[in-house]
Amino acid sequence: MTFALKPAHTLRLMTYNIHSCIGTDGLLSPERIAKVIAHFRPDIVALQEVDVSRARTGKVDQAHRIAQLLAMDFHFNAALQIEEEQYGDAILSTFPMRLVKTGALPGLPGWPNLEQRGALWVGIEVNGTELQVFNTHLGLVPKERRVQIQALLGSNWINHARCQDPIVFCGDLNTLSASWVCRRLREHLKEAATHAIYKHLRGTFPSRFPTLRIDHVFVSRQLCVNSAHVPATEPVRLASDHLPLIVDIQLPLS
Repeated sequence: MTFALKPAHTLRLMTYNIHSCIGTDGLLSPERIAKVIAHFRPDIVALQEVDVSRARTGKVDQAHRIAQLLAMDFHFNAALQIEEEQYGDAILSTFPMRLVKTGALPGLPGWPNLEQRGALWVGIEVNGTELQVFNTHLGLVPKERRVQIQALLGSNWINHARCQDPIVFCGDLNTLSASWVCRRLREHLKEAATHAIYKHLRGTFPSRFPTLRIDHVFVSRQLCVNSAHVPATEPVRLASDHLPLIVDIQLPLS
């Protein structure tokens, strides 16, 4: 693999749907996911499709295990919980981090079989400034995604009085950059992939033949995006059915 180094005074973000740590070869391995993440040395990692204590993945707390292997702090939100089994999203960081909010996202009335979705909001202290970081995994139905992004842009989340710039919003949005959802987000934030000074982008899904970029990072307008990158080496293609999206953001000198 390459692209391990990052310039000084930058913050590296990674958003990564880890498919419950089940690779395209069928192997279940949180350790392999952690190794992929570690290679790129991100400061902040947003994970989706994380299993915690689920029988199907050996009852491992994947959020805790991956964070432990990476020596990172973490917060987890269970979008779905059945008894002791949980499934959802996590944010990991090497910087001090506090949990601001977790919660469920709205579904569609009359669609009882849709998977419950959620979101996670943390504050991360970087160079004396608290970065507001949001991670989510939106639904599969276009109408459902519209309702969910409207909620996330509302007063309980991004437009909350306590949510002050700088902001990072990321996750598996299950939609393309040209979609209504991404256009709506660009009314408030800028899409990192299209504002990068240096970028070499491919799709993020499916990892074997990545034709669709459905994983995204959006940031406050005043933040400078240095690069956006989707690695696709063989170890990365094997680890999950998604490829990670990595974004480097320029930090002000302290």
